[in-house]
Amino acid sequence: MVRAWVMNESTEDQRLPRMTDPPQFLDVKQLNARTGCEYIYLDPKNYESELDKVKAERGYTYQDLCDIRRETLPNYDEKLKNFFTEHIHSDEEIRFCLEGSGYFDARDKEDKWIRIELTPGDLLILPAGIYHRFTLDQGNYIKVLRFFVGEPVWTPINRPADDHPARRTYVSGFLTKG
Repeated sequence: MVRAWVMNESTEDQRLPRMTDPPQFLDVKQLNARTGCEYIYLDPKNYESELDKVKAERGYTYQDLCDIRRETLPNYDEKLKNFFTEHIHSDEEIRFCLEGSGYFDARDKEDKWIRIELTPGDLLILPAGIYHRFTLDQGNYIKVLRFFVGEPVWTPINRPADDHPARRTYVSGFLTKG
């Protein structure tokens, strides 16, 4: 089940949950309504057939494995800093968590940060053009599958990027609707 909440405005360690007081949790429908993000839970021990269905439905033709921890990620500190810089992508960002845990932060319709926890079995789809960022939690480790339509493109476009076509499409197709 998804764990997502409205973040507080603290500048404390980015790896902490940073919940408001009291916490404001969102269920799957609220997460989708506020951000356009999609969440699917798959059994982390037996996910292959369900994941194949999702990949076929969405046209994902390429995948790779991302193992994020100090021992495996070259330029670890620099990469984590880059992941946590607010940005968009011109394509969806799709992650399926196999091991470990981390957080995706996505801007909602009111430009508030919504923190989405990723743990084993969580599949998260962030729409193209949404402002977001990623960080590890205090476990400092996550292993995810990344999916792409066609050749992998993972180019962050840092904020401000309001004139980028993907951002304009996201704003006109999602943010301006009820």
